[in-house]
Amino acid sequence: MAARTIYKLPLLFEPQTEGGYTVTCPILPELITEGDTVAEALDNVADALRAIVEAYEDLGRPLPSVLRQAAFDQQTPFWIETAVGA
Repeated sequence: MAARTIYKLPLLFEPQTEGGYTVTCPILPELITEGDTVAEALDNVADALRAIVEAYEDLGRPLPSVLRQAAFDQQTPFWIETAVGA
């Protein structure tokens, strides 16, 4: 299995009046997506981020320096914050 790069980034989930969420990232303004549920929106964030990283590479532009890669090798502990309903 090919290794994936994991990025640590803040996400803003804005509930929409018609339902679902619009998601943006304050450190990566190109990232705008949506989903009917939080889980669907997160899946769409992953797709959008891959497309943005590819676009930056195609243009020969570096990603914003504040966008940090996260250690994720299934051996190293990592930190994640999320919202969970109970």
